[in-house]
Amino acid sequence: MLDIRYIRDNETMLQHTADAKGIPLSVARLLELDERRRGLMQEIDRLRNHRNRASERIGKLMASRELDEAERLKAEVNWNNDMLTRLEEQQSEVETAYAELMKLVPNPVSLDTPEGRSDADNVEIRRVGEQPSFDFEPRDHVALGELLGLFDIPRGVKIAGARNYVLKGAGFRLHQAVQQLAMDVLEEAGFTPMDVPMLVREDALLVSGYFPLGREQTYALSDDNKYLVGTSEVSLAAYYGDEIVDVRQPIRLAAQSACFRREVGSQGRDVRGLYRVHQFSKVEQVVLCENDPELSERLLQEITGNAERILQLLELPYRVVSVCIGDMSQKNYKQYDIETWMPSREAFGETHSSSNVHDFQARRAGIRYRDADGKLQYCHMLNNTAIASPRILIPLLENHQREDGSVYIPEALRPYMQGRTELRAKE
Repeated sequence: MLDIRYIRDNETMLQHTADAKGIPLSVARLLELDERRRGLMQEIDRLRNHRNRASERIGKLMASRELDEAERLKAEVNWNNDMLTRLEEQQSEVETAYAELMKLVPNPVSLDTPEGRSDADNVEIRRVGEQPSFDFEPRDHVALGELLGLFDIPRGVKIAGARNYVLKGAGFRLHQAVQQLAMDVLEEAGFTPMDVPMLVREDALLVSGYFPLGREQTYALSDDNKYLVGTSEVSLAAYYGDEIVDVRQPIRLAAQSACFRREVGSQGRDVRGLYRVHQFSKVEQVVLCENDPELSERLLQEITGNAERILQLLELPYRVVSVCIGDMSQKNYKQYDIETWMPSREAFGETHSSSNVHDFQARRAGIRYRDADGKLQYCHMLNNTAIASPRILIPLLENHQREDGSVYIPEALRPYMQGRTELRAKE
């Protein structure tokens, strides 16, 4: 959420940003409501002050037995109160409409964010690693999973419906292994490992920027007024809500959690296998720092580098892209996606995302710190997907497969896989 004074000074830019991000917002209408609410507040304050002065005057008139003047003033106060009631009702309506539009105002984007409408317009920054060249017909991850007994999609669908699965045996081990590797990499980099709630109140989704626009993607438990998160970023962003924190050194948090996503609007897309599913697991990085654009930019590079380090340990080829404005969410100021090579798709597929949201989440959550002069400032906040599984199992299996259907296990994963060097079908 942005400061209304900033919105007043940047109406044209913010309208362009909202249009480019696909947000149904009229900034002009918001500013009309802002002007109306300020006018109502001034008139209400004037009437309240007049009522208070008149009430004091009535008391004095009654004490001095000036009853006619006291009755005249009482009638005036009654009229004043009727006006106040009507204006306060109007103010309540205006404040409600104003608050709803304020929730839709997008974060502006960085000057180096590309223009564009979709992920097709994202700009490649770098590629790392060599794409495999097979001298045999490679299998996709579904065929490999079935051959090696790693997961069971049909029974997952039988249990829970489309876009569900069951991981088993070495597939479960691999799923756990990539997450534990990611957590160990982050802990070594100074992140505090955390286990946070996956079932949250609506406020947590509002302050983290996933509501109101992401509501349709979120599973709701209406009887309890709670929601299942699609990322532990929601809980981490709300963790210090309404607190004053010490960010003389950036606060680095990492959480491993199950995640849930309805995937509304994705029917017919990526339906085969494990790419787009309703339940998955993620290791998420969240960083809080001083309100310093240069510092938060350096931290964006740092958390992106942490995710790249994990992919390098997994010995996977990938590329980093700068996300265009049309592919960015409401809350993001600057975003990188990391896409890992998936042979079955003959393309890179998104596996990680890094975002700098500046003070957008901190303003909503009320997270502040004291600067060198003792003045309260809102923090900058950042987030990154360090690993998401089972999606990461797609490139892991497909890139490391062999002709006989066995799969090479990268050296960094072996300590988490009971020392195994490969996955091979049982006789």
